[in-house]
Amino acid sequence: MGLGNPGAEYAGTRHNVGQRVVDGLAATLHARFARRGEALIARGQWRGEPLYLVKPQTFMNVTGPALARIARRLRLGSADLILVYDDIDLALGAVRVRMKGTHGGHNGVRSIIESLQTDELRRVKIGIGRPATRAEVTDHVLTRFDPEELPVVEAACAEAAERVLKLVTERAQ
Repeated sequence: MGLGNPGAEYAGTRHNVGQRVVDGLAATLHARFARRGEALIARGQWRGEPLYLVKPQTFMNVTGPALARIARRLRLGSADLILVYDDIDLALGAVRVRMKGTHGGHNGVRSIIESLQTDELRRVKIGIGRPATRAEVTDHVLTRFDPEELPVVEAACAEAAERVLKLVTERAQ
């Protein structure tokens, strides 16, 4: 599940880095997205296992209810999900995997934890860096990356995609 905001005005923003990773996975798996309810969903195969790539088309802060409906429709439990999203507490380009935990102040993750009623969700987080002040957080996450940041971001997205596929492989074994 690549988290982000819908619409062209948010494409390429820091908050949509999770969807950027899922787009890369779709290209790798030759999977095509189609609109299904509140999400764009692509079905691919990874090492013989089906893999659904999901980009919710709801705003980040209210992703939880839509994601819960999508998971039910696809017959996926929380243990089947991998959330991919931005993290302002990680340096730009850092990638971290967590198997469970709190929302850490991320409102999209908060919404998902509340809707699924569990914090035992696998996560791949991509660092987007923290702004200088707390007042700048909203503007920071909704800005596009600077041109000099793009090589770092692209490398982080590639690493995050590899980590997702590793989590999928580990779950299948």
